[in-house]
Amino acid sequence: MIRRDRPLRRAGRVLYAALAAVVLLLTGSAAGADPVAAPADQASSGNLPGFSHGTVAVQGTTLHYVRGGSGPPLVLLHGWPQTWWEWAKVMPSLAEHHTVIAFDLPGAGESSIPAGGYDKATTAKRIREGVRKLGYTQVSLLGHDTGALVAYPYARDFPAEVVRMAVLETPLSGFGLEDMNGISFHLGLNQTAAPVPEKLIDNDDVSTYLGWLFSGARYPERIDQAAFFQAYASPARRTAGYEYYRAFAADATNNQANAHLRLQMPVLAMGAEGAFGPLVATSFSQVGDDVRGVVAPDSGHWIAEENTAFLSACAKLFFGPAGVPAPSAALANCVA
Repeated sequence: MIRRDRPLRRAGRVLYAALAAVVLLLTGSAAGADPVAAPADQASSGNLPGFSHGTVAVQGTTLHYVRGGSGPPLVLLHGWPQTWWEWAKVMPSLAEHHTVIAFDLPGAGESSIPAGGYDKATTAKRIREGVRKLGYTQVSLLGHDTGALVAYPYARDFPAEVVRMAVLETPLSGFGLEDMNGISFHLGLNQTAAPVPEKLIDNDDVSTYLGWLFSGARYPERIDQAAFFQAYASPARRTAGYEYYRAFAADATNNQANAHLRLQMPVLAMGAEGAFGPLVATSFSQVGDDVRGVVAPDSGHWIAEENTAFLSACAKLFFGPAGVPAPSAALANCVA
């Protein structure tokens, strides 16, 4: 995610919002499943009725997931500094028509912390292995922030296995994300080699640092910040998060080298009105042939929490049956 470094007054909120995105990013079958009780740190945030927790072993790590609903599988991939819990508000709606599987990325939440492999192509392979071990051979993907950066190589490298993909609130590495490096303090800090951020941000600083990032939201009170402060209270979890940023340069090289493998499936590229706006579609249009740009109104970087109703309505259209008309002009590009 990205965050701006200067305060704004109400009159300057629109300009601030434009920087804010730039301020905010960068920020069926049960085969192979291992159902477990709800993890203690997620239980503090509450559990979702109708959803169950599980773990699945993949090469180099173990993935934690939360699954519920029925219908075509839809995989949710969260951003930094969050966990699967960022999707909690939209998951019940999505589960009305889909089997929803929300993963904790390797190193985050209740997933194990791998020794390496934080580049997004390797992460995508791990998520894909988990998906297949759970019994799914074709899925749709919905990724936010870091999760969107993982969704791209998943769809690119395994195109026959991805029906549709939606990416929220980040340009792609190698195609615009690097342009944000000089705009937000946290991007440079998180990419700095160890142990600099590890030494600068200790356990007592987590709520200050992450709270500063979340304050860039249009509606920070709608985000369960306490849950994410707790999720990154561990130094090892914070280092895992930094490793995703430290891999950005390698991600850019990989993405540019494979850009000829253009995405053929429909891609929904959504930016927030108060953050990246149309920049997400501009970026992903360089690697996909069917990219539909959408701007989420009245929202900052954390769309799933800040404008849950809009994201739910858009996802229902995009991942739903063809021919269903949009109920409003803002949702026109969400139509399947």
